[in-house]
Amino acid sequence: MTRSDRSPHGGQPPSGTARIAVDLLGGDSAPAVVVDGALRACSADPDLHLLLVGPRESADEVIGALAVHDRERVSVSVVDRTVGMGDAPMRHVRRESTVRAAAEAVYAGRAGAMVSAGSSGAAVAASAHVLGRLRGVRRPGLAAHVPTPHGPVLLLDVGVTIDGTMLELVQHAVLGAAYAKVALGVTDPRVGLLSIGSEPGKGDRLRRAVAVALSDTVLPAGGRYIGLVEGHDVPLGGPADVIVTDGFTGNILLKGIEGATAAASTVAANRTGAAEAPHVVAASKGAALLGVAGAVVVCHGSADGPDIASGIALAARLHRERIIPAVAGLADELLTELSSAGGLTIRDALGERS
Repeated sequence: MTRSDRSPHGGQPPSGTARIAVDLLGGDSAPAVVVDGALRACSADPDLHLLLVGPRESADEVIGALAVHDRERVSVSVVDRTVGMGDAPMRHVRRESTVRAAAEAVYAGRAGAMVSAGSSGAAVAASAHVLGRLRGVRRPGLAAHVPTPHGPVLLLDVGVTIDGTMLELVQHAVLGAAYAKVALGVTDPRVGLLSIGSEPGKGDRLRRAVAVALSDTVLPAGGRYIGLVEGHDVPLGGPADVIVTDGFTGNILLKGIEGATAAASTVAANRTGAAEAPHVVAASKGAALLGVAGAVVVCHGSADGPDIASGIALAARLHRERIIPAVAGLADELLTELSSAGGLTIRDALGERS
């Protein structure tokens, strides 16, 4: 069952503002970095309102550091329980925890979007359980923006579908194409499938099956499947605007890109002096969750204050521009068709029906 056909209760902030629920206990260095990120976000966006979900003392740090006239922009939902990185997500999200309370705030209309840097499994499980999945969606996917010399590349999934199936990857291609059009302004988005080579037939059985399925799938927003791409096509850009893979491979690749970027920055700083080191643009540490009926941003557990602020800014944009409803509108018919057909199987896609 999903809640995708149910409307949120309660009112939204006035037009032009965005109220974002922030999980204060999410992240390896929480709550300190989340407090820092919340303050940075408030300073950067005067129309931002925050619902801080977590311990009272942590929320008071944010409120106390704001100018008196800005304090009315922050409200608090006191919750002291969190879901640890090693906890089973589904077992714990049914209890009162910061990540569940943040999702409940979005569902109830007390916030327009939510941000968490805690357990990604818990954030996804809470979002799917409380907000519901979009009609037909098997499993949501996390979509990260990767800046490249040729414009941003959308990489998904980067952490949910650790053992992804063909149906899930095809659905993520549908969601990714719709998101690229709405959020990134890409006309006729090109969708590629990550593999170990760009030649047809490269990759494992799953990749070969997904390639066949995508060749026969009509994508939204004028999207088109352009074939297999390789790992270097993600940070360099070029052949595809959207690159689809399973969450296991996507997460490893994204963190590898981040590590290489950090290393390049360190080398540049050592050579030229920190004050003169060139700025290296890194992949965003906040990813939009696609496939649920609400605006959700999940940040890396290692996110620092600026990363949290960036994630809050992304969440505010998702809410203000109604990006998730627009994505749902573009993808709904295709997602429903894929689901109602009984789903795809590897044997079907490879033409191995017995």
